[in-house]
Amino acid sequence: MIDTPAFLDTHRPDVPDLVVPQGVTPFYLAGRPVRGRLVRVGALTDALLVRHDHPDIVLRLAGEALALVAGLASALKFQGSFSLQARGDGPVSSLVADCTHAGALRFHARSDAEQVAALAASEPDADAARLLGAGYLAFTVDQGPDTDLHQGIVEIRGPSLSDMAGHYFETSEQHACWIRLACVHTDAGWRASALILERIATEGGIAAETAPEGDADENWATAVTLAETVTEAELTDDALAPETLLYRLFHSEDVCADRPRALAFGCRCSRARLSGILETFSGDDLDHMAEDGTISMSCEFCNISFRFPRTEIGGATAAD
Repeated sequence: MIDTPAFLDTHRPDVPDLVVPQGVTPFYLAGRPVRGRLVRVGALTDALLVRHDHPDIVLRLAGEALALVAGLASALKFQGSFSLQARGDGPVSSLVADCTHAGALRFHARSDAEQVAALAASEPDADAARLLGAGYLAFTVDQGPDTDLHQGIVEIRGPSLSDMAGHYFETSEQHACWIRLACVHTDAGWRASALILERIATEGGIAAETAPEGDADENWATAVTLAETVTEAELTDDALAPETLLYRLFHSEDVCADRPRALAFGCRCSRARLSGILETFSGDDLDHMAEDGTISMSCEFCNISFRFPRTEIGGATAAD
C-alpha cells in the first residue's frame, strides 16, 4: 500500500488553495435569547461547484447545502466532520455536503441527467422539493472511528432546503431556528450564503428566565422579522462586509459580532487512501479495472482522477 500522507503526496493533482477568512461570522443580540451566524462562502463557492458537471439548478441546491453545513458546523464543539445528507426519489437522488471542525468544505451529488434536464427546461427555478422528491434528510457528526456517530434523521418536508432544515430543528432539536439560504451565479461566479438565527435559553450572560416569557417571545419574533428583510443580493454581495450587513439588519437590537471563522476547500481524498481501497480488491478484479496497464479512480467530491499502474497494486489475498 502507498502510505504517503496526503500533504506530502506530490503525485496528487492540484486542488484550489483557497481560504475565505470571514467565512462564518457568529453574532448575538445583547440581552436577547438570540444568537446566529452569517455565512459567506464567497469565491470558494465557485471553486467547489464548477468542478462538477451538473446543471445550474443542481449546483444552486449544492451551494445552499454548503452554506448550511458551514453555518451549523460552526455552532458545534467537535473534532471531525459535520455532514448533511439528503436522499430522495426525485431527479437528484443523493446530495452530501460536509464541513470539518476547521471549516473545510466539500460536496457531491448524484442525479438523473435526463430528469434534471427536463425539470430545468420546464422549471428553471425548481425548488429543493422538486429536485429531491420524497425521502429523508440526515445531519451527522462524525468524530472518527473511536467514537459513535451522532445523527438526526427527518422526513423531507417543505419546498426549500431552508424549510427542510427548519423542520429538522423543530422535530429533532426541539428549539426555534430560522434559516435563510442563498446561492446565485454572479458576474464573479457562484456565490452562496446563509443567515441562521437560533433561539436559546441564555445569551449575553442574561438568563431568559429573568425576563417575562412574553418578552422573550417578543424579542425572538422581532429578530425573525428583521432577519426576513434580508435580500438575496445582500447575502451574496462580496462588497458588503458581514459586520455591515449585520448592523443593517439588527442595529436596533444591539447586535454584537463575534470572531469570524475561516472556510476552505476541503476535500480529504489522497492517493494513499484510494490506493488502500484498491488493495482490498482481488487480483482478478484489479485486472478487470485496468486499461492499458493503468487503473483510474476519481474522487466524487473534488472530481479529481488518480491513475495507478496495475503493477503498484497487489490486491487482496484470498483466505485459506
